[in-house]
Amino acid sequence: MVVAIDGPAGAGKSTVAKAVAAALGFTYLDTGAMYRSVGLAAAERGVEPAQIAGEVTIELGERILLDGRDVTEAIRTPEASEGASRAAADPAVRRAMVAQQQRIVASGDWVAEGRDIGTVVAPEAAVKVFLTASAEERARRRAAQIGADVATVLAEQTIRDERDSTRAVDPLTVAADAVELDTTGLSLEDVVARVSALVADHREQ
Repeated sequence: MVVAIDGPAGAGKSTVAKAVAAALGFTYLDTGAMYRSVGLAAAERGVEPAQIAGEVTIELGERILLDGRDVTEAIRTPEASEGASRAAADPAVRRAMVAQQQRIVASGDWVAEGRDIGTVVAPEAAVKVFLTASAEERARRRAAQIGADVATVLAEQTIRDERDSTRAVDPLTVAADAVELDTTGLSLEDVVARVSALVADHREQ
């Protein structure tokens, strides 16, 4: 079974997906880490992401390994976030990453999060959730996470939202059969409970 969790930057996808996976006994797939890793590798090598997307080896788990090197912290910086957004807008990068992601979720039970899981990576996912929150709330959460200024994060977030929603390939959209969940003002426990309930409902059908 695949549980797809999509949404814009700062909506809490990673935190929720990890918690839901733990609650259900599923495996968590952080697709964003894959784009961040490609963006980081491209920046370090001074090349375009598309030039190396098919060459780098990314291992996902408690720690993120890029060609065998631990980049768990390195891919969470504001610069890495910007690089990930640029990488994700490149059609060649998206093709390479989506192909990897589809191979990963082809078997087993997964909670996969990103911006195109329910629409592109796993359109047949059993449960699809589109997380969102107010722009201010998303910026506040992200700023607290990385220790940055809220106004700065909000400005960068606005640019990323525009890029993600207007890119030519696989733009950020809500799948027709996804459940939209506004997490503004909700605790992590509340959100996990709602997503888990959707999974339970599906199993009962």
